[in-house]
Amino acid sequence: MSNHLANESSPYLFQHAENPVEWYPWCDEAFRRAKAEDKPVFLSVGYSTCHWCHVMARESFENAETAKILNDSFICVKVDREERPDIDSVYMTVCQALTGGGGWPMSIFMTWDKKPFFAGTYFPPKSGYSAPGFSDVLSAIAEQWRDNRDELLRSAALITEKIKQAENAEKTSDSANLPDEVVNSLKRLFDSEYGGFGRAPKFPTPHNLLFLMMHARLKKDNDAGKMAEKTLLQMRKGGIFDHVGGGFSRYSTDRYYLVPHFEKMLYDNALLIIAYAAMYHISGKRIYLDTCLKTADYVLREMTSDEGGFYSAQDADSEGIEGKYYTFIFDEITQILGSRAEPFSKEYDITRRGNCDGANIPNLLRSGHFSSDFDEELKKLYDYRKKRSPLHLDDKILLSWNSMMIAAMSILYRVSKNEKYLLAALNAQRFTEENMRCGSEMYASFRNAKHSAKAFLDDYAYYTAALIELYNSTLDSQYLRLSEQICDEAVSRFSDKEGGYCMCESTELFFNPRETYDGAVPSGNSMMAYDLVRLYQLTENEKYRELADRQMEFMSSRAHEYPTGHCMFLLAKLLYENPPEHITIAVKNISDVKSIKPPFLVNVEVLQNNSKYPLINDKTTFYVCRNNTCLPPTNEW
Repeated sequence: MSNHLANESSPYLFQHAENPVEWYPWCDEAFRRAKAEDKPVFLSVGYSTCHWCHVMARESFENAETAKILNDSFICVKVDREERPDIDSVYMTVCQALTGGGGWPMSIFMTWDKKPFFAGTYFPPKSGYSAPGFSDVLSAIAEQWRDNRDELLRSAALITEKIKQAENAEKTSDSANLPDEVVNSLKRLFDSEYGGFGRAPKFPTPHNLLFLMMHARLKKDNDAGKMAEKTLLQMRKGGIFDHVGGGFSRYSTDRYYLVPHFEKMLYDNALLIIAYAAMYHISGKRIYLDTCLKTADYVLREMTSDEGGFYSAQDADSEGIEGKYYTFIFDEITQILGSRAEPFSKEYDITRRGNCDGANIPNLLRSGHFSSDFDEELKKLYDYRKKRSPLHLDDKILLSWNSMMIAAMSILYRVSKNEKYLLAALNAQRFTEENMRCGSEMYASFRNAKHSAKAFLDDYAYYTAALIELYNSTLDSQYLRLSEQICDEAVSRFSDKEGGYCMCESTELFFNPRETYDGAVPSGNSMMAYDLVRLYQLTENEKYRELADRQMEFMSSRAHEYPTGHCMFLLAKLLYENPPEHITIAVKNISDVKSIKPPFLVNVEVLQNNSKYPLINDKTTFYVCRNNTCLPPTNEW
């Protein structure tokens, strides 16, 4: 028997379409019914490749007894956090405020007018080990709703009011020392032995590493650069990197980067390609470019649609077991590789005992070698692995994540000089224009020939950044003009009179978030700071300077609360205060720029027949300026 999710396009919602729980998608009908039947609403938020979402689904949502309690006492709403980041953001703020933590699955209990009064994440089916069982939680809330309604409603009103007050509280905006403060904080958190910051679990946070690289270059801070390089090197050696098939898993469950949470997310791999490309640009060490290429090739092979868009994620679980797809027992390696099994096992830490619950995650943490000696063996293991039960693929295409990968492929083209990565970026951008944009309107996701509702701030901000990178790679002004259009739309749609940008144009929820915190990915507000800085530097349009100044002031006021959580904004701040070289290319014919491949990070403009920038020797001429000083014009790139 299907519930109300049967016709939804979200893979996550569709996974729950046959649950005995009478799920609704987020819709007016669900809240109208809750009011008519005088029931509280249970909101469950997750995503299709979330391991603990699968666990709670198996234990509770597929359980007939638990489903009966839910159906009798609640109206149940299921939300894909990747399609509705606004709902996820608002109620995650609630969850963190009430419990001190957050994560997915997220469980929220609220009134029919969407005011929350109780929150949590994963609940086990039965009480024990200091954790309440889900059925006990449901019974207690149903009893309170029946017998103590006024107290729950007062609690809901208080929670929503406190959160709105916190959102609008006055904050300091002095940011002069923030970059140095953050670097010093990261130095204190740095794991000098194994890389990364803090204790396990360790998340990649590539934007933090990009900030450290930029700070190291500008401030001549070798320690900052070494922290970034040590972390990138350790991740490349570890099991968080898929040595057999390429690409990175979500995070490391240990401090060594050996045992990952095995799901692969598009956004992690996009941002990591950019971080490794930056380290290759700085160091010239081939291993960083090799990591980019293996990651990008994995995305092109397994995460790219026939039409050119990039899929969202691959699951961690196969046959109900996390990591089973990726691990090998010793006898498998021997059987597949024959006489080459012994040297391969020594190199990739394969033993009879195993390094992960009796199985083996191939890694280079012990050997520390990087060579192509085992490429043939890795290919055999990849072909063998492909015959296993396939991983679930979340094949929806999200505008923001798709844009991240467009930017990553474009940057990779500039450092590798390989045209296939630029072609992938151009194909994905064309896909975006054909399927996720109609005039000035953009759409957050696309799947099964249908797009979702209106896009959010993050979508506009990341697409602007992707277009800027396409311009940097092609020097085709159409991409720069389009990036200005998209950025201008974002400013028009999402600006808040109190400063910054709201996540939505309008909202039915009790507040419209102005997210600034850089979590797994940089926030929309951080990306807007970056976009405005880059567009001002590329176009020298004073409009973007004024907007950048305003955004810098707003972000500075927010960054003081948790400076290390605002590294993408601080990267934009460093760029603003220390502009890269500005190169004006004077050409006779626009087609003359096609052979020019700009370096990693510069500001380039192309002018044809411009009297201020005449041709020297009647040939393409380069005018280079840095630090308020211009060099003599030259014909040599």
